[in-house]
Amino acid sequence: MRFRHPDGSTVHLSYCTNVHPAETLEGVRAQLRDHCEPVRRRLGRDRLGIGLWLARKAARALTDDPAAQRSLRGELESRGLEVVTLNGFPYEGFGAQEVKYRVYKPDWTDPERLAHTTDLARLLAALLPDDVTDGTVSTLPIAWRTPYDNDPTAAATAHRALAHLGRRLDALHELTGKSIRVGLEPEPGCTVETTADALAPLTAIGHDRIGICVDTCHLATSFEDPDTALDALDAARIPVAKTQLSAALHAEHPHLPEVRAALGAFAEPRFLHQTRTLTASGLRGTDDLGEAVSGRALPDSTPWRSHFHVPLHAPPAPPLTSTMHVLQQVLTRLVGGPAPLTRHLEVETYTWQALPPELRPRTRTQLADGIAAELTLARDLLVDLGLKELP
Repeated sequence: MRFRHPDGSTVHLSYCTNVHPAETLEGVRAQLRDHCEPVRRRLGRDRLGIGLWLARKAARALTDDPAAQRSLRGELESRGLEVVTLNGFPYEGFGAQEVKYRVYKPDWTDPERLAHTTDLARLLAALLPDDVTDGTVSTLPIAWRTPYDNDPTAAATAHRALAHLGRRLDALHELTGKSIRVGLEPEPGCTVETTADALAPLTAIGHDRIGICVDTCHLATSFEDPDTALDALDAARIPVAKTQLSAALHAEHPHLPEVRAALGAFAEPRFLHQTRTLTASGLRGTDDLGEAVSGRALPDSTPWRSHFHVPLHAPPAPPLTSTMHVLQQVLTRLVGGPAPLTRHLEVETYTWQALPPELRPRTRTQLADGIAAELTLARDLLVDLGLKELP
């Protein structure tokens, strides 16, 4: 979906296909047919943006076969779909029964992460619509904190890899005329957990094609103030390559038994749901929600937030809620001003099948309805900020 900002520029809204995990190129094609095109039809639009997730196997199949690239591009066009951004965070196995810590491998100390991200950038340049010259790829925030933070050589290795990526992106621009930027996506528990943590490494890398991907669920989970975070990025001249529109799980009174029980329903075995609380002495947290609700690992006199992407249009029932207000505050800052600070927005609720059983979609139709409802909400927020939806 495209929107005209009051300054005349185009802002793109997509939804991320990691909610339909597929490891192979054949699986990606099935996503387009079975999920993406039906969502577009529900919205009544001739064109729908998707934030494509390409697992390593699928990416390699496309990289090795230019004819397959052309075929995929043609299929996107025939189904009324367009791609201006890729989710390069998960490498493979995102549809496994247990993902948890595996999603952070390989990290930016592993040459394979550089190779994969380079391939994604080249593929995106080939998939961009003819009238679009800018693309973005989100990637993991360097590494999970262990053992990275205890390795004295890890930071230098990762920074060199990202600087090398920047040079490759420059060369890609010279070759194709397409400008691809990569954004580190701060996430709780990683060595770059917050936007504040991103300032030093991104300044050290010092390349304008390497910026940040602001995920509004992650930002909210870490209790970051949106204005403070975005002001710091602006002061450091760090570009917001893309923004993922997502909402975290919020519990105002975690000491109450009924609140613990409600939170416990969201503790599940597939994804990691880092949980945080902001105390007078600073941020405290656990790596997963189950660890938080099962004992006294976290102080419970202050609100808890958990890294669980809840549907934007359907916050959980009381006594829980979501952090939609943080999303709205970030969106206002990024695209509600005289010029957009980012032009790629992506709805990224990948946890539909990890919701408590009674809240999960039972059919493809129900899932498509839910995704369409999220995109409709996001569209309405953009229109309220003065943007105009384009055909």
